[in-house]
Amino acid sequence: MSTLFISDLHLCSARPDMTAALIQFLQQEAPGADALYVLGDLFEFWIGDDDPCPLHNQVADAFLALSKRGVPLYFIHGNRDFLLGKGFAKRAGMMLLPDPCIIDLYGTRTLLSHGDLLCTEDLDYQKFRRITQLSWLRWLFLRLPLARRRKIAGKLRGQSQQQNSHKPQTIMDVTEQAVADMMKAHDCQLLIHGHTHRPAIHDFRLGKRSARRIVLGDWFEQGSILVCKPSGQHLEQRSLPHQTP
Repeated sequence: MSTLFISDLHLCSARPDMTAALIQFLQQEAPGADALYVLGDLFEFWIGDDDPCPLHNQVADAFLALSKRGVPLYFIHGNRDFLLGKGFAKRAGMMLLPDPCIIDLYGTRTLLSHGDLLCTEDLDYQKFRRITQLSWLRWLFLRLPLARRRKIAGKLRGQSQQQNSHKPQTIMDVTEQAVADMMKAHDCQLLIHGHTHRPAIHDFRLGKRSARRIVLGDWFEQGSILVCKPSGQHLEQRSLPHQTP
């Protein structure tokens, strides 16, 4: 009996090893789970469900096969794949969840989030995030030709990488106050999120009660998986499969 959480895979055609690691995980480990939650940034970027990229079909097929084996699949949008829509979710057998979202994890009221909402000191990013949440802007972007959308996405990724290279690392991490505020607002003592690529389990005090924040890792160097059981939670790593040149 276990529930699994992953995030920040940033899948792209240039890194087939990460895709192979995910598919291996979905085929060999995830079938025995009570549920699998993907907490955002499954893909490096997403320009619309109508993108015919072969990678998307490959990943959707792998998730759908797991769903057909009876494992419930849930997805929370990340800052890279916030445009992933109902079409792909249905194709992959996933259910889309809001951010943040509350679940019952073996009797523990648990808060789930991608995590970028908690990085409140990164003012430039938070401003950009508010813009990308505008429904009319999303509607307009998704009606542009695919080539145009791909060009815009590439430009934004380049700008983001350049800006992040000049930011202090502390700014791009979550703030303690944002964590406390979110957990108190939803009356949760356990928070699970990704985004920061800093896998760790943080135990602290939230008022008079003990609390825990679990940060999922990325899949750049190894697969990062959170395994939750009725007895507790622990982070695990999986080696990426070797890719022959």
